[in-house]
Formats: sequence, C-alpha cells, structure tokens
Amino acid sequence: MNRREFLYAGAAAVAARSMDARTYAAVDGANDRVGLGVIGCGRRATDVCRGFQQDPRIQIRALADIYDKQIADFQGRFKDATAQAAVSVEYQAMLERKDIDAVLIATPDHLHVEIAKDTLGANKHTYLEKPTLHRWHERETLIEAAKESTAVLQCGMQQRSGAHYKRAKEEVFATGQLGDIVFVRAVWSNFPWQRRVIPSEPKPPELRWDLFLGPAPKVPYETSRYSSWRSYHDYGNGLLADILTHWADVAQWMLDDDQPVSAAALGGDFQLRGDLTNPDTVSAIVKYKNWNLNFESSVLSIRDVDPSVFFEGTKGSLNLTRKGYTLTPNDGAPTEVTSAESLECAHTGNFLDAIVKSEKPNAPLEIGLAASVPVMLALESYWSNKIAVSADLV
Repeated sequence: MNRREFLYAGAAAVAARSMDARTYAAVDGANDRVGLGVIGCGRRATDVCRGFQQDPRIQIRALADIYDKQIADFQGRFKDATAQAAVSVEYQAMLERKDIDAVLIATPDHLHVEIAKDTLGANKHTYLEKPTLHRWHERETLIEAAKESTAVLQCGMQQRSGAHYKRAKEEVFATGQLGDIVFVRAVWSNFPWQRRVIPSEPKPPELRWDLFLGPAPKVPYETSRYSSWRSYHDYGNGLLADILTHWADVAQWMLDDDQPVSAAALGGDFQLRGDLTNPDTVSAIVKYKNWNLNFESSVLSIRDVDPSVFFEGTKGSLNLTRKGYTLTPNDGAPTEVTSAESLECAHTGNFLDAIVKSEKPNAPLEIGLAASVPVMLALESYWSNKIAVSADLV
C-alpha cells in the first residue's frame, strides 16, 4: 500500500467509523431544527445557503466573517432567516454554542483546513466548500481532525448528489454503453467576477486583514487581494482548483478511477494584468492508466453555454452537464436526459440526511481527497513547467 492509498484508506475508515456513531439524537434538541453557523458570508455561502433554506430542517443561528459589510450584505439576502442569528468576526465564538449543530465553511481556500480542523474538533457537522485542500501537505491535518471527530464531513462536490449524475452512472457507465473510454474532455469558462479592474482603496477599518491572511504570507492590504483573492496563488489555486476539482471528480466517479498517473498544465495571464499570480486561462491533461482527462478553462468571455464533461468511447459518447446529458451511440439515435434539479438543494439535503438520518454523505472526506489529487498534479506541473507524476506529491 503506497502513501496515497494509506491516506485514502484512513479517510474511508473515518467515514465508516463515525457514521456508526451518528444519530439524530446527537443533534442538540432532537425535535428541533439543525442549527447552522455560516463561516464566510460571500458568494458561495449565498449559493449554498439558498439550498439550505429550501429545507425546513435547518435554521441559521450564527454568522462569522472578517468584514462586517459582508455579513450585512448576507443578512440582506436572507432577512427572515438571519433575523435572530448571532454575529461575530471570529468563527470560534459559534463553536462554543450548544445550539450550533453544523457549520458551512465558505471562506477563501487557504483557510479551509485550518477552520475545518477547529469545527471538527468541536464536533460540529461540517459542510466544507471545495476545494477540500489548498496545499497537498494539509491532507494529514484534515484526516486526523476527522478521525478524532464524531461529526459528519461533507465536501462541496454537489454533482455527487445530482439525480441525473447518478442515473448516468447507473444506466450508461455501469452498463458499458460507451465501450472503452479513452478521452474525457472537461470545459468551463467565462467567470465575469474574476476579470474586474479593481481600483486600490484604503482598507476598511472594520475589515480584519490579519484574519484574512491566516497562514498565508503576511503582506500589506491590497483591495484586489481581498476582492479578487481567487487570482492569487497564496489564497486560492485559480481555475485548477475552482473548476478542475468539480469536473475531475465527475470523471473519476463515472470511470471508477481516482488514480491519476501524471499531469501537464500550461496557461498564463493572457488578458488580465497586474500582480495576479494565477492564470486567467489554462489547459491541462491528466493521464490515468487507460484514459486522458483534457481540461480547458478561462475566466474570460469564452463562449461556454453548457459547461460539461464529455466522454468519448469506442461505442459512443456522452455529454454530461449540470442540466442533464446527451448519450450518442455510434449506431443509433441520441438520447437526451434533462434536469431542473438544484444541485445545491440536493447536496445540502444529503448533508442534513447524514446528520438527521445517519445516512452516508455523498461527498465524504475520501471523495474530497481523491478530487484533490489531479488538481495538485496539474498545479505542480503548471508551477514547475514540467510534467508532474504522482511521486511529486509529497
């Protein structure tokens, strides 16, 4: 058993052990709603909480963010739901409260593991937005925290809860309708919130820059570093973490193969300027034993009507999107399956089922770790300007 297999086995053991121990009676007030604390109140927290708010089993009871305006804006979006929620700058305050059963971590990526370590240590059920890891070395910290906790850990790969994704897995891939699959093409572009011109302004007095930086290098405040943190390698891994995480997870799931062998990634800041460190456009090839994952993504306005994972096999192809899929056999008419399901609702609902009904979360820690491997290989390749192999992940 190699080191990576050991880590996966450890994560799987964590999930199996803790699921046996979880019952709804473990939630404070078994006949009451699940009390939720939100850590980081920006765009992703808004999207995920729209899913949570569709479920009557949840109640938002606490909010934490390093900037009071961010909290105020969030409260404006969820006026009734947050009317009684306690507000704090430091998330640790909510971890001491018995009426907080679960937390959503939707902070910048570089803070994920540090905060998850604390939430799991407090035995708070944790919905951890993707990417699960910011740096590969963080995995052992997260595994150990989960091992010592009785809390549910759900990673934010919401496709795992999508009904049409499950249908494709069962009806197309499990039955071998595509034959031998050798190419998987994953595309997703056009992210307007990442291509702004951001004027430099003084730091707002209420914004806790020290808490934003966390374990990152200590640098003076810059408006762009806060407002467009995804563009900086210190705080996020750009498109390779934001997008490849999702699509690699889908491909690995469908093909029952989460063991990438090597990766090559190229890109650059082709249009965005300034001191941004993550590329605005990237292409990557991740090689598995019997197939290649070809990934393309740009924050620029590349036409991308339906971002998808496209599987090319010897008997046909399948174009899988968040809105459904099209199965096109080499011989025969295409079959289309459409979906209007909210993946956010499905995934948050599964998280609550894991808490309330002791069901298994669809994206436990081992899934989050597995989705991180192709990302980390592609990142290693991009920053080293060479092909990265599994042995490079140390």
